[in-house]
Amino acid sequence: MNYEGVLTKMQTENGSPIQYYLVFENDFLNVNQLLDKKISINFLRYQCLNCGLQKKIYRQGYCYDCFYSIPQAADWVINPEKSKAHLGIEERDLDYEKRVQLQPHVVYLANSSSIKVGVTRKTQIPTRWIDQGAHEAIEIVEVPNRYLAGITEVALKDHLSDKTNWRSMLKNDIKDEDLALWRNNLRQYIPAEAAEYFIENNVETNLQFPVLQYPLKPKTLNLEKSPFYEGVLKGIKGQYLLFADDTVFNVRGNEGYVVSITVN
Repeated sequence: MNYEGVLTKMQTENGSPIQYYLVFENDFLNVNQLLDKKISINFLRYQCLNCGLQKKIYRQGYCYDCFYSIPQAADWVINPEKSKAHLGIEERDLDYEKRVQLQPHVVYLANSSSIKVGVTRKTQIPTRWIDQGAHEAIEIVEVPNRYLAGITEVALKDHLSDKTNWRSMLKNDIKDEDLALWRNNLRQYIPAEAAEYFIENNVETNLQFPVLQYPLKPKTLNLEKSPFYEGVLKGIKGQYLLFADDTVFNVRGNEGYVVSITVN
């Protein structure tokens, strides 16, 4: 079987285990069905996810020109505390910024390599946690806009990380934590503007990833340096494909790359 298309982040369905799908323009692939099978990945060319042109990908699946012009890649996306739509101030496209920023957002704790704090739109729960490879997570506050979530995250970052150690996450070098206890202990650091939105009576969500074998020493597949790779798929976690030889492939990190995938 052969599949060809431009890579975008895998779509997911929460379950036991989580189901993963690679979606192309005219086809899709249930990646879970490929576990224990030999597959090959062949890098063909670039295709910007915004303009569709065959231009070298700069970041997040976009070419250089699109990355510095479209609202989907503006600074507030990575740094939500810089959101200004609630003030009616435009950064790149106010209509788009209002649609995305002025909706319920959640500040959460997720345990993927260690406990980290993060922000996402309410509609992206639990997708965001799955993409980060978190085996457990819990909401702390639910606020009406992205700015309030952003300033809450900044305040909590003084007391725990906002980063994931991807190697530890992929090796499954993790331990269970009492996230409800962490949530309650962090309540005192929530900014006054967001304090009324604290969530008191929720429980953590546990996630199960389809992994048969975790890598001992993960090594990243770089399609630019190694445009052809073949290996036996042993697992899927976060947005990574895990192979028997400890090679790991970050699908989301290769958005905008057109590939051919062959299942042997």
